[in-house]
Amino acid sequence: MNHHDGFREFVLARQQALMRAAYLLTGDAHLAEDLLQSVLIKVVGQWPKLSRNGNPEAYTRKALVNQYISWWRRPRPELSSADPPEHGASYDEAALDRIMLRQALAKLTPKQRAVIVLRFWEDLTETQTAETLGCSVGTVKSQTHHALTRLRTLAPELAHLLSDPEIMEAVR
Repeated sequence: MNHHDGFREFVLARQQALMRAAYLLTGDAHLAEDLLQSVLIKVVGQWPKLSRNGNPEAYTRKALVNQYISWWRRPRPELSSADPPEHGASYDEAALDRIMLRQALAKLTPKQRAVIVLRFWEDLTETQTAETLGCSVGTVKSQTHHALTRLRTLAPELAHLLSDPEIMEAVR
């Protein structure tokens, strides 16, 4: 029996969700691929222990966030401009929202961005987010509040996305 049994199946089953989280954290497809690849290299080294008595997905998600946080001091590449099309042009409203949201997320601090990604895209509870980030639930609540307030300031045109009842409850 190979000590990596199950790792390939885990990666195949969870790759898209993990890649989505990495992309939302970094805001760049290439950086997301690098981030996920570096984390999976670490996870495969821990696989025998994780597959026996751990939660591989939670461990991988936490490693993803931790690796992203450790990259904070790295020089960041400039994000390409994705200006909205001219008013006369035909465009998809949802695609435009995604572009504007991605630009606004890129302006948050890394910790605020991590909290928003984990809470609202990964749909983790405040407790799960606190465990993933290694902080208190109170810190998650305050970071969520500050991040959503900043998003409203940075991108008021996205108010319809930020008016979700669950998001509104999180900032109260």
